[in-house]
Amino acid sequence: MIDQSIFKNKTAAYFTLGCKLNFAETSAIGRQLLNAGVTRVRRGQQADICVINTCSVTELADKKGRQTIRKVIQENPDAFVVVTGCYAQLKPEDVAGIDGVDLVLGAEQKLDVVQYLDDLHKKEKGEVITSKTHRIRSFVPSVSADDRTRYFLKVQDGCDYFCSFCTIPYARGRSRNGSIADLVQQAELVVAEGGKEIVLTGVNIGDFGHSTKETFFDLIRALDNVEGIERFRISSIEPNLLSDEIIEFVAASKRFAPHFHMPLQAGSDAVLKLMKRRYDTALFRHKVEKIKTILPHAFIGVDVIVGVRGETDAYFEESKTFIQSLDISQLHVFTYSERPGTQALQIDYVVNPKTKHARSKALLDISDDKLLRFYESQMGSAKKVLFEHTKRGDKMHGFTENYVKLHADYNRTLVNTISEVIVGGYDEEGMSMKAEF
Repeated sequence: MIDQSIFKNKTAAYFTLGCKLNFAETSAIGRQLLNAGVTRVRRGQQADICVINTCSVTELADKKGRQTIRKVIQENPDAFVVVTGCYAQLKPEDVAGIDGVDLVLGAEQKLDVVQYLDDLHKKEKGEVITSKTHRIRSFVPSVSADDRTRYFLKVQDGCDYFCSFCTIPYARGRSRNGSIADLVQQAELVVAEGGKEIVLTGVNIGDFGHSTKETFFDLIRALDNVEGIERFRISSIEPNLLSDEIIEFVAASKRFAPHFHMPLQAGSDAVLKLMKRRYDTALFRHKVEKIKTILPHAFIGVDVIVGVRGETDAYFEESKTFIQSLDISQLHVFTYSERPGTQALQIDYVVNPKTKHARSKALLDISDDKLLRFYESQMGSAKKVLFEHTKRGDKMHGFTENYVKLHADYNRTLVNTISEVIVGGYDEEGMSMKAEF
């Protein structure tokens, strides 16, 4: 039993790297410590406890993790430092070896952090507490709030897909999820806090249901009935799991936004096979066309990886041509990096860094063009925008239901409210459209 008196008058600082799922989990850790009596440190002060939630999706993410850990320790030399997240799960001994780290928690332990803080004295070497990935079974719903207008609700964790380039199944374990009843309760808590928008997050959210014998379709139908939430968004969902039934439901939904995000990763069927993805380009095109047929104003974001092993010049040109042909709104372009222990390392053809950079730029140029075209297609339409807290100069920003970024003169009374506006002209510098009242 932890003596919670050790937390009296203690403060904590939180640092999150990586995905929206990490932000939701860090928020849950923060609430757990707050319930134990630990308050968030004020800006400019040194913290008693520092929690760093890391990412490990690429080698660059690992590097940023190490840099962040060292910077946090330098700025808070007397703090008890806890490192968790994917990098901590995959390379716990490396993290524990960083001078100043006191505790390394794995994926199974991070959302029960208080029980591991029985002693807040600095240690000579970091203590490692992790579980073997295949044994990770627990799921704790979490939702990020903090200073965000949008809330991020974790509905699922882990992945069973084992794509050849990816370490996530090793970092987060097998697919598992919360119950629909618990997740609806989480959404109702957001309503009580005054939240208007919730983004559903997870590692592979379309795979929802393994733990509870439910389905993702069951989940979104239940959430659609939560009074008080203006809109839900579905974060990244595998194209093979985005059923036509789900698309049709969103089109008829009271609260689910016409906004989809799908990982394509490559527009070449040969490369998709090397990646061990579970769909081909024909299925992906069908999903895009299905969305645009019944929701022509929908925003479609797409993830792509360039420079994977096996991606020859011809395969990349095939991929680029396919992507150009799609009626999508924006690309998120990632550069492949080698991950130890992945099956992709068995593929002989290696793309050099200069070629990777050129391919990334080519796709980013396509993305810029598609986003501008999509934004301009919305000009003059009537939309509902949720304005956010952040003030940039004399402007405030928000997003429409179909994810068009709008700007307006700052008006504090409009923060966290839904306003009906007309989409005006494009501000190239701010990459947003003007909200006309």
